[in-house]
Amino acid sequence: MAMASSLCAIHSFSSFSFRDPRFRQSDSRFIATYFPLASSTIPNSSSTTLNGRSSFDFSIQKLNPNVGPRRIRSAAAAGPMFFPENPLVGDIFAMVFSGCFALSILRIYEETARRGVFDQKLNRKLVHTTIGLAFMLCWPLFSSGRQGAVIAALIPGVNIVKVLLIGLGIWKDEATVKSMSRYGDYRELIKGPLYYASTIALSSIIYWRTSPIAIAAICNLCAGDGMADIVGRRFGKQKIPYNKDKSFAGSIAMAASGFVVSLGYMHYFSMFGYFEESWEMMLGFLIVSIASALIESHPISTKFDDNLMVPLTSFLLGTLVFS
Repeated sequence: MAMASSLCAIHSFSSFSFRDPRFRQSDSRFIATYFPLASSTIPNSSSTTLNGRSSFDFSIQKLNPNVGPRRIRSAAAAGPMFFPENPLVGDIFAMVFSGCFALSILRIYEETARRGVFDQKLNRKLVHTTIGLAFMLCWPLFSSGRQGAVIAALIPGVNIVKVLLIGLGIWKDEATVKSMSRYGDYRELIKGPLYYASTIALSSIIYWRTSPIAIAAICNLCAGDGMADIVGRRFGKQKIPYNKDKSFAGSIAMAASGFVVSLGYMHYFSMFGYFEESWEMMLGFLIVSIASALIESHPISTKFDDNLMVPLTSFLLGTLVFS
């Protein structure tokens, strides 16, 4: 027992192994995970790197009681959910799964648009609200490195190509036009829907899931802007003085929805150990959501498109708030 205790003390787990996993690459050395005391045979080893699995949480904590559940999740989050022993295959599998998930939701709304279940504008905003958020739910399926971010961004990237082809008249797809356009004009797709898909792709590549900026941009664009239109059309009798096309109800709904959904994703990603929840981060989300709602209500957003101005506001202000 004394010898085992001394070995555990010598080979304690370095806190560096559990830092931000964003650019952490998978490590093929599983010796310390499967055989905790065998690391003493590895020369020049001052710390043990975990490519953790939940089934080993108990043994890890027995070896080092200072390792908490959040740090264990952070280590486990470095690789993809599927096939963690082969990150490339796991990321490709995650891309296929996420793409099919998003496509199935889009197909549902295309069918409701074709059958006239919802008003065309409401159907469009339901697509606007749910697709981006559903895709972001799938981010934990990918690996934490640059590879995972780029492969995940291929999904909105394919949609960018699709809306460009339809918006330029090269590809005919009436169901997509009805589900994504305001007035049924295919040329609308090279504006709002193109900005929408580009925002999600850039959030994946540049910020990925360890940055609250990505959460702020996507949540205010999807939940915030989507609910602003839905609530504003139904309850927006009191118009904003500087813009008669916008209402107080819509702007309040946008700020509240963007903020609440941002908090939800903050908690969701923190469960995987991508970052720590904090009151400062919550305040940052509130500031960005209010600013996005103010910009959306300004006539400049009507001129240039909400789907462009809201993400720009979130990106720029988020860089200042969360840096």
